[in-house]
Amino acid sequence: MSNAQLSYTRDQLAALSQIVIEHAMKNGATAADTEISEGVGQNVSVRKGEIETIEYNKDKGAGVTVYIGRRRGHASTSDLTAAALKSAVDKALTIARYTAEDEAAGLPDADRLAKNPPDLDLYHPWALSVEEAAERARACEAAALAADRRLTNSEGASVSTHASHFIYANSLGFCDGYAGSRHGLSVAVIGEDKGSMQRDYWYSSARDGGHLDTPETVGRIAGERTVRRLNGRKLDTRTCPVIFEAPIATGLIGNFVAAVSGGSLYRQSSFLLDSLGTTVFAPHIDIRETPFERGGLGSAPFDSEGVACLERDVVKAGTVEGYFLSSYSARKLGMQTTGNAGGSHALTVSHGDLDLAGLLREMGTGLLVTELLGHGANMVTGDYSRGAAGFWVENGEIQYPVEEITIAGNLAGMFKGIVAIGRDVERRGSKRVGSILIDRMTVAGN
Repeated sequence: MSNAQLSYTRDQLAALSQIVIEHAMKNGATAADTEISEGVGQNVSVRKGEIETIEYNKDKGAGVTVYIGRRRGHASTSDLTAAALKSAVDKALTIARYTAEDEAAGLPDADRLAKNPPDLDLYHPWALSVEEAAERARACEAAALAADRRLTNSEGASVSTHASHFIYANSLGFCDGYAGSRHGLSVAVIGEDKGSMQRDYWYSSARDGGHLDTPETVGRIAGERTVRRLNGRKLDTRTCPVIFEAPIATGLIGNFVAAVSGGSLYRQSSFLLDSLGTTVFAPHIDIRETPFERGGLGSAPFDSEGVACLERDVVKAGTVEGYFLSSYSARKLGMQTTGNAGGSHALTVSHGDLDLAGLLREMGTGLLVTELLGHGANMVTGDYSRGAAGFWVENGEIQYPVEEITIAGNLAGMFKGIVAIGRDVERRGSKRVGSILIDRMTVAGN
């Protein structure tokens, strides 16, 4: 895949955005904005050494939002001709004329818009042919199956590439955008022993294909993770310490983000209402938003409404220092936007000096969770209940795999009950956090 597969240049997208803004303002809008984007991708999957699927995607689209006073209308189109864009504007205007006024509606404050946003090195298109992708996938699958003789089958390995770019413009004069890329390599294999059958997977993700883990590394880890789960047992119901392995610990941070995001707060649907300035986490926990890291998977110079992102402390010494707010949710709360229209950016959670083995020794006896099932977090009450699998630990050492259990608690207590966070930081996404040790949770089994 190469840059040549993008059909529009940045200047062309910018010119199209001005057609939208100018047409909206000439036809009754008091304010308007638009985002016009294009993306291309390729995914090649292999199973048992043979190519199973070859997928290509190429999409483009424009979203148009207009305001007539405090009335808002929105429309979208996948046709980027001038006539189609103007038609979308006309539809948005019609919607706005029949929509109730909303005092919080409107563009962001002009002084919060990004000025001279930095180039964060987010775009690394990967000119990878189908044959090259298939070769990498085969190598990954072969390495996974070679990890142990008990690995008898495969769900396949895949290599994906994706690149996109966009322009956001509004009637305040802002017109900017950037390109981004994301590539991945993954494999899942099945193991069997004494009538027990299990599967597990591993993957690597990066903006630059050259920064992916090698196919052999990804495959070996997937194979080892699958084998160690064989012959799992159930547990009797108990209360004990629990470690969330780093790849799933990111979900706990995601629960926190959801609870202190504007939509949940102004709708009064969060267990962390009015938590600004209050202690929510254990006092050794810091969470920092770092959107300007070059090449970072969660990096961005500005949010989805053009507001400059902020590098800031979200949690300091366990205390909430900031919410995640768009201009709209900030107005609903009588606050200022935090540059988070579209969600949080890169989050970095503080950690100690212990690796996962050190955390196991710190815990002594308890449960290491490596997989979660279902969606069991209630953001209104904080109640947390998920199906789980992992390993029972005694004297700081893994004893045997466990399966078919449920872990339960309340997020408020879980956050304050964080004993330690490991230095085995998960780096394949926008939330960077190590394995999390929580002092106690209910484990439901037999």
